[in-house]
Amino acid sequence: MSEAQWEILNPTIRKEGSQHWIIFNPRLSNDFVYQKFVVSPPPDTIIRKINYNENPFLSNTILKVIDAAKNDDYENYMHVYEGVPRDDDDQAVIKRSHIMAAIDGHKALGIEPTGAERIGFDVADSGEDYCAMVQSHGSLNLWSELWKAKEDELLKSCTRVWTKSRDEKALVVYDAIGVGAMVGSKINELNSTNGLKVNHQKFFAGGTVAKPDIQYARSGIKNKDYFSNIKAQAWWLVADRFRNTYNAVRNGHAFDDSDMIFIDGNMPNLNQIIDELTTPKRDYDNAGRVKVESKKDLGKRDVASPNLADAFIMANLPSEMKKSSFFG
Repeated sequence: MSEAQWEILNPTIRKEGSQHWIIFNPRLSNDFVYQKFVVSPPPDTIIRKINYNENPFLSNTILKVIDAAKNDDYENYMHVYEGVPRDDDDQAVIKRSHIMAAIDGHKALGIEPTGAERIGFDVADSGEDYCAMVQSHGSLNLWSELWKAKEDELLKSCTRVWTKSRDEKALVVYDAIGVGAMVGSKINELNSTNGLKVNHQKFFAGGTVAKPDIQYARSGIKNKDYFSNIKAQAWWLVADRFRNTYNAVRNGHAFDDSDMIFIDGNMPNLNQIIDELTTPKRDYDNAGRVKVESKKDLGKRDVASPNLADAFIMANLPSEMKKSSFFG
């Protein structure tokens, strides 16, 4: 059951004492039902965990199968037979366990992040959409904000971003598709009116990849043959940095701090950022190159537009992308 389905179903309650009974097998820890009714249940919710060990009719045969599964792969056994949801979706571009390791990971590693201040700005492109900002300082993500805005309120939203960027002396990186195409001119107007300069750069998610003829990681495949567009490349590179952080925090591997990524544990909207970053799945274009699940396909799964995640990606674009054609 999705959140959209629950919003339709829940108001159908009429009679005094009516109840919803929800019976399910947990899959992922960020699935709507698990989050809504197990992690943060509404008032008067009764949670009952039911597993195989309460079934008096199990044969010795299946008990032997279960015991073998426990010894073979304990984590998989806990998911299949004990109902523990998985943290990581194998189809997701970014793994939840990697993000969890990045939360205050800089403190765990004794790193004081340094570098440029940047703000990623994802612009609402419909009446049901939200605007989002994410602020980063070097490898550390510090702050975020999410707000409702209509298309005709672009100047108001840009003023909000301009003010934050002015105060933080940060570069604004914004989504230049659709409504976002006008962000640069609005910021220039604010610069001119106030006699100040907030630097800004646009990001075209569908643009060509950076350094197209360079091999991606150790894949043996050139960037232009691996990624469908710059959005996919940006998401994969952020995912790589999260993986490096996980290996540094959990396994003691050494990386330069610029090759890792961290999130302040007090960052506003943290839980939503985690969920949004781990929701888009990997996809492929007709040429076999990887891409990120589109907003349209997310909508088919009743998943809202990942505005905070897109802002997060733009706030953490690698420096190698700054001089490419999609980034002006």
